[in-house]
Amino acid sequence: MGPKRWRKSTHVLVGLAVLAVVAAVVAAAVLFTTGGHGTSGARSTVPPPRPPTVKAAVSPAAESAATPSPGGVSVALAGVAADPNLGRLGGRITDAATGKELWRQLDDVPMVPASTNKILTAAAALLTLDRQARISTRVVAAGQATQGPVILVGAGDPTLSAAPPGVETWYRGAARINDLVEQVHRSGMTPTAVQVDISAFSGPTLAPGWDPADVDNGDVAPIEAAMIDAGRIQPTTVNSRRSKTPALDAGRQLALALGLDPAAVTVASAPSGARQLAVVQSAPLIQRLSQMMNASDNVMAECIGREVAAAINRPQSFTGAVDAVTSRLNTAHVDTAGAALADSSGLSVNDRLTARTLDGVMQAAAGPDQPSLRALLDLLPIAGGSGTLGERFLDRSTAQGPAGWLRAKTGSLTAVNSLVGVLTDADGRVLTFAFISNDAGPNGRNALDALATKLWFCGCVT
Repeated sequence: MGPKRWRKSTHVLVGLAVLAVVAAVVAAAVLFTTGGHGTSGARSTVPPPRPPTVKAAVSPAAESAATPSPGGVSVALAGVAADPNLGRLGGRITDAATGKELWRQLDDVPMVPASTNKILTAAAALLTLDRQARISTRVVAAGQATQGPVILVGAGDPTLSAAPPGVETWYRGAARINDLVEQVHRSGMTPTAVQVDISAFSGPTLAPGWDPADVDNGDVAPIEAAMIDAGRIQPTTVNSRRSKTPALDAGRQLALALGLDPAAVTVASAPSGARQLAVVQSAPLIQRLSQMMNASDNVMAECIGREVAAAINRPQSFTGAVDAVTSRLNTAHVDTAGAALADSSGLSVNDRLTARTLDGVMQAAAGPDQPSLRALLDLLPIAGGSGTLGERFLDRSTAQGPAGWLRAKTGSLTAVNSLVGVLTDADGRVLTFAFISNDAGPNGRNALDALATKLWFCGCVT
């Protein structure tokens, strides 16, 4: 399976169409007023064409849309919320504009959130970091001589790729090993060996509550400051087995590209003030966040959590990232009571979050008080359209459904399903929601989708 193709935004395409129409009108106007020549002859009296009428492709939700009543929501959801496939269900629904609570069930009970934990990581990154922030991976000289070992200094970019020029990689805009090699050659340095500096990250490389089998299954790799294709053995395959030594693999790829012995690569720390020979940069943060959320990329989530940690002077470790993320959300007035997290991705079965916290993040993003979080809504997969929701909410047995009207982050572990996001209901009201299902049955994911679908067209206005 090749790398995913990413859809262009509708509003971008519409904008380009509008520009084309405007350009054509301007050209026609010049033609009619000059007779088609740049001469000073008599001007034509033919009037220019009328400007085109353009209909907006995206319209804001109407402020006058009626708000569902808590009683109406409760009655509408009672049947689907009682589905035994949902196991133990925690949930909360809120009106986005006012923050008014519309429905709750065990919303203050800490539960296993699975990958909806990534919502907290993305929100903290948006609150803390510049959206255009990039991670620099460097090659430095181990000494002052013009011949000797060089050191690959990792700074937490897992998307660095060894793919040759012109060959696609899993991550859009990824930095390339071959660019580092070209710069090293131009530097005048003659490398004799490659070392890898991974000191930017500290602590364990696997989080508590991770199953070591997840590495072989392709869900995650050991989290190290230098990596190639997030540790994928097959760089463009979604479920590729991951490397157990991703930092050494990065060094080995650099060694191979430099014509050196990959078996001689070792881990070492770069000297203070080491001479820089080459540097490449990751894609901007906002692009990496989009990839993380749409593909539910665990490795990217862990590395972005460490970016947040570094920005507020916390250790770049699992515990440092968790502390940084929750602390930053607290300063944005998101209630994180009950949060007990082992990682930034939600892969750990030790993670605990409440539906109240998850819905609180979504309400902060969709409501009026935290405009810096508004971009979080654009990062969420679209029901029936993109990312992990691309194949969901596509039931053709009914004429109506939330496809295109719901955006949410998904979560899935054994007997765990979660869905957290925002939707515009059938009456035109924007609602936020968080559903966490633990001890779920075999049809738990479909039951969760049925709950969200019922909310979309419940007709709960009284």
